[in-house]
Amino acid sequence: MSEPVELPDLAAVEDLGARIAARMRAGDVVALSGPLGAGKTTLARAILRAAGHEGEVPSPTFTLIEMYDALDPPVAHADFYRLEHPSEAEELGLEDYREGAVLIAEWPEKAGGFGHEPACLSISLSDRGDTRLAIVECGADWLGRAP
Repeated sequence: MSEPVELPDLAAVEDLGARIAARMRAGDVVALSGPLGAGKTTLARAILRAAGHEGEVPSPTFTLIEMYDALDPPVAHADFYRLEHPSEAEELGLEDYREGAVLIAEWPEKAGGFGHEPACLSISLSDRGDTRLAIVECGADWLGRAP
């Protein structure tokens, strides 16, 4: 199942983030893909704020993974842009971060992708003139709770 969602402004991005946060469960993956500047980090921040995080949400471009253990469920926010091979995600201990947590993954294809996982919500972001467009695809575990 895939569904396009128009994101004409920041309020629409925050609304989508809130709908995702309200439906997340431990073990889920929210895979955010799209070109540089498409809004992946902006959507990740909206999800984290809606999930209850009140502090700064730095882009994990250099740290690769930021943990938000105080959230329920905990969230690991990862940016795989700098990975050169999917095996590097394993070297980071990605599975340990995912244990009992939601994974928000920017550039998921660089880590080998997660779309094959039933608990993956894949969102592909792109510019469409004056607005952004999000194509949302739900894994089997997201059916019935898609944002």
